[in-house]
Order: sequence, then structure tokens, then C-alpha cells
Amino acid sequence: MPSGTLVIIGGSENKGDEPKEHVPEENFTPLEVLQYFVDTIHKENPQVEVVTTAGSEPDTAFREYKKLFKKLGVSTVGHIHHDNRREVLADQALEERVKSADALFISGGDQLKLTSLYGGTTFLTRLKERYINHRFVIGGTSAGAMALSTPMIYAGSKDVEQTAGEIKVTTGLEFLKDVCIDTHFTHRGRFVRMAQVVVTNPTCIGMGVEEDTAVVVRNGREAEVIGTGTVIIIEGFHIADSNIFDFSEKQSISIRDLKVQILSRGNQYKIPQCNPLHL
Repeated sequence: MPSGTLVIIGGSENKGDEPKEHVPEENFTPLEVLQYFVDTIHKENPQVEVVTTAGSEPDTAFREYKKLFKKLGVSTVGHIHHDNRREVLADQALEERVKSADALFISGGDQLKLTSLYGGTTFLTRLKERYINHRFVIGGTSAGAMALSTPMIYAGSKDVEQTAGEIKVTTGLEFLKDVCIDTHFTHRGRFVRMAQVVVTNPTCIGMGVEEDTAVVVRNGREAEVIGTGTVIIIEGFHIADSNIFDFSEKQSISIRDLKVQILSRGNQYKIPQCNPLHL
């Protein structure tokens, strides 16, 4: 069981602005999700490292999160950004920064940049060791959240999601195994593309997180929802039939007997462990 905590954010978390039109005022707390991330660290004057590698405007993203985290009581905020894998391999300070940090926050952008740059590196190994052995908090928003799981969606827009076999999936950073995370879920209508991931291997749980909403995972399995939106869980254990094998014929996807749960603030969910623990 990991000693650390994951804070998986569906993107567009509130940054002190007014609530969106569809959110009732009584269901809204400014900065709720980011405040929860900071509170989860359970330490005065924590050190947080912000990873902006996925984004196209890293300096802008870092300045925004640094300002927000300082507003929430985090005085030491570091910036990690890499443009290519060579930079990662040559960055001798990374391991010490991971060792010194109390939490790490991954901003949005392109999740494939995160896996292709950090997969197989000592940086990722040390990060996992911190998460497994210490009360280390890892937060991710949008692409930064999607990269935390395996499998990981990296392509497949609403224009193709209804066609069998058109969703592209790879191995994520594997902080959660047999779980696929998708973000901006209801807002961008991503249910069908997640269902395609689940039907290709029903051992996998689909976890769709809406904007300004987060799933907090403790002990690697115990999940709780916070924020203003919903989380949709898709389970495929009881799938009776599908046409996923016919992807070469460009047919619309057909799946029978998916199980769906819709969760909101305060609801809990225990992530199933279908595979016995093994290396």
C-alpha cells in the first residue's frame, strides 16, 4: 500500500474566480480543490514542486500556480520543466529536489510529453519511491492527472470516439494501475472514448473526472470525490458483448452491460484489485 496520496483533478480547477453558471453557490467554495491539495500535505511551510513539462507556456503556468500556492500558505514553490528527454537525463538536481519536496503538482497540456520524457528515468523511479514509502502528495490536473494512470489515453477526439478502435492508448506513469483517468469529462463529452478503453480490457476501471473536481486516492485504493462536479466510474467486469474486434471495419462502437456509477462530493469508491500483487 502506498503511503502517499494522489489528488487527481479534472482540469479547470477554481483559481479564486466566480463559480461557473451551472454550479449553485451553495455547492461552491473558492479554491476548494487546490486548498485540499495543500491541506493533504499535513505540514507547515511545505515544499511543493510544480511540473509544467506538459504545457506550451510553462513560465505562465508556473507563475500562476506559484501565486495560488503562496496564497494558500506554501512559501517554497519550485519549478520543474523539460523540453526534451536529453534535458531530463542530464538534470543532476532532480533526485535531490524530489527527496526534499513534500508534494509535486503536474499542470496540464499534453500527457504524451510527460510519459515520453519521464518514462524509464531515475526521476520517475525516485518519485514513485517517495509516493510508496512516504506521506508524499502528488497532484495532477487535466493532462497531469491523465498521465498518473495506466492505461493512458493520448489521442481520440469527439470526432472519432464513436468509431471502434479509434482511441489511442499507451502506458501512463503508473501511479494507478488498471485505472484509466480522463478529465474535463462531462464538459467535453468523453464517456464513449472511456468506454472504448474499458472494453479493450475489462480489468481496467474508467475514471472520468469533471472540471473543478478531484478524486483523492489514499492507500492506492481508497478514493473520495471533492469539488463541484461529478466523477463517472465505468466498470467492464460484466460486459456481455461488444464489437471492439471489428475495429478494422470502422463501425460505431457497441458495448452491452457496462456498469456506471456517478459520484459527487463526499462519495467514496474502493478501486477493485483484480490482479494479485506481483512485480
